[in-house]
Amino acid sequence: MRTIDAVRTLPPIPFADIRGGTSVDLLKIFPGKAEALARGATNTFGLASRAAGAVALPLGDRASRNWLARTGNPYRAEIDALAGRLQIRGVYFLNLCFEWGCTGGVWASQTGPVLRRVLDWPFPALGTSMVVALQDGKAGAFYNITWPGLSGSFQGLAPVRFAAAINQAPMRRHRAGYAGDWLRNRIAVRGETGLPPAHLLRLVLETAPDYAAAKAMLRDTRLAVPAIFLLSGVRDDEGCVIDRTEGEAAIRTLDGDAVCVANHFETRLGASGAGWRARPIDSLGRAASARALTAKDFAADFAWFKPPIANANSRLAFSASAARGSLTLIGTDGPVQTTQVFRLP
Repeated sequence: MRTIDAVRTLPPIPFADIRGGTSVDLLKIFPGKAEALARGATNTFGLASRAAGAVALPLGDRASRNWLARTGNPYRAEIDALAGRLQIRGVYFLNLCFEWGCTGGVWASQTGPVLRRVLDWPFPALGTSMVVALQDGKAGAFYNITWPGLSGSFQGLAPVRFAAAINQAPMRRHRAGYAGDWLRNRIAVRGETGLPPAHLLRLVLETAPDYAAAKAMLRDTRLAVPAIFLLSGVRDDEGCVIDRTEGEAAIRTLDGDAVCVANHFETRLGASGAGWRARPIDSLGRAASARALTAKDFAADFAWFKPPIANANSRLAFSASAARGSLTLIGTDGPVQTTQVFRLP
């Protein structure tokens, strides 16, 4: 990690109170960050060239827009408004993007369970483009760690209710090789009617009054693609990892000091079908490293953010406690811190 003097020269993570509004209001405040994210995707998503991105994004936009309409997605009108305001290719595509990896878990502490998580995503400058948005729904206010132009939630904190995050699930095998498996999984999504994981998590943050309700929604709601959810509550026994396929769930609960996960299933779902491919980078090693963390690693804010948990694709790291209503967050570029520390309260 950087020295204290070096950290002081880094940019802060912006905060916006958009209670009573939507992600469109966040975009109005930070249009430049959304444009940078969409343009960065041209070079990074799928084939790693500008020419390939210029072809793929319009096609992906069209397919994503049609899928949102066909499934009656509850956030479709919001994404339409985001795309209309930005007038940039890739907005629909990015809002249905599932290609990321993560490491995280729930750890017991003297003041209640703590959710810690690192998001890995190859898009450039994500660490310095993110914002913290204070949003609300019928269940109350929550903090959404997000990027302007995106409608879903990838991680969030609802004080005195719960904290939650999404990890990408492993890739379902079809015995067609890596590229063939990826393509068959993408084709399968076209026939799905469930919610994208990020839209389900946002719905949970908006409407679930407590940990038990959030757990039930994340367990039972049909998904468009497999996912892994991390969830922590306010009581000592409220922490779990929820492995999900489109229609099934398997849960590992907080047992002892921690329950941890990366990007492979560690429940019965891992043996379903023809099996699953763990997501890079080194999912097994990252999960093992998370399980090996001790109280000493948590003595300083981000002493636990170290290889292999910190890797070339890391873009943010945070700790959240619903019981305390606390959040500690940094943006990163790989293992290097790129923002000042954001803290709540």
